[in-house]
Amino acid sequence: MIRQTEFFVYSDKDRKALEKCMELGYEFPEITTWIRASKKDFELVKSIGVKETGILVSCSDYHIFEKMGLNREQALDKYIKIVEMCIESGLKPRCHFEDITRADIYGYVVPFCLELMNLMEEYQIPIKIRACDTMGYGVNFPGAVIPRSVQGIIYAIHTHAGVPHELIEW
Repeated sequence: MIRQTEFFVYSDKDRKALEKCMELGYEFPEITTWIRASKKDFELVKSIGVKETGILVSCSDYHIFEKMGLNREQALDKYIKIVEMCIESGLKPRCHFEDITRADIYGYVVPFCLELMNLMEEYQIPIKIRACDTMGYGVNFPGAVIPRSVQGIIYAIHTHAGVPHELIEW
């Protein structure tokens, strides 16, 4: 069974497809959305009436420093604000850790996940973590090291950040 399907909400074409699927009224696949970590995208998804949304939270230094022009602290603050806005409006967040196989796992990813787990405890709402291998650099053979080791990334997120297995996606 396909449990969920996600739609981008910032393009008219995708929003129309989402509306057509919602009109069918099916229980499965559950319709979810995917947004950039911006107030504008949040406002779009808030008005749609879905229960869950994915949020792009780029986590490699390349994305944070070069593409977004932020530092790690600024990126984390921006992401946390959007996650809190989602929770406070009744949306379950699913955080897409873009470019995780080029990220500082213990210096950025784990502390970020810890912040999300604090929010999850405070609000009593599940927060999914989706580890996204944007560049396809992840490997699964023994002896591989993070950030390339898929097992190492999942181990760090689960063991050191306390994210329950059922809330981790790859």
